Amino acid sequence: MTETQVLVINADLPDIDHPLSIGPEPEMFKLAQHNYKSGEWPFPVRLVKPGTKPWDDATYLASMKQDPKRGEREDIKAIRQAHKHGKHSLRQIAESTAIEFKRVKDLVYKYSLPLNNGYWHAEKYNNPDEVIAYQTLARLCEKIDAPEFSIRQASMSNGVVNGYYISWVPGLKNKHD
Repeated sequence: MTETQVLVINADLPDIDHPLSIGPEPEMFKLAQHNYKSGEWPFPVRLVKPGTKPWDDATYLASMKQDPKRGEREDIKAIRQAHKHGKHSLRQIAESTAIEFKRVKDLVYKYSLPLNNGYWHAEKYNNPDEVIAYQTLARLCEKIDAPEFSIRQASMSNGVVNGYYISWVPGLKNKHD
């Protein structure tokens, strides 16, 4: 994967022919932050792609928009990497990748990413239509107001806790694991 090359220019006196620095976008962002905070560059700077006319605001703003497909591919890569490193719930993946939970959930659904290794299932004793399912035990504990040890013990025998039949439903393993 090639990184986008950008120019760092003075935002007050934009001159694309004489940039302050040139390099990959992530490195230039860090450099710009460091130099601005340290006072080496006591003026605001812009990161622009080569060939952009920085004095044209519409062109400048268009050049800084991220390609939605590229962003999606990077997010999917990060989600798969987090899963590979032991983050199996959507919430854990969202926290470890700093991707919004809703976006993780949407991408996993949209691309049918086989990440979910199982979930906790609670079915109301006298109303089988009332079902609660969570990937983490802690969230199920909160929902039905029961301690973890009771739920774990009940799940081994499909027992009842606070009026709910409890079970652990193992997910399908990824064929590529």
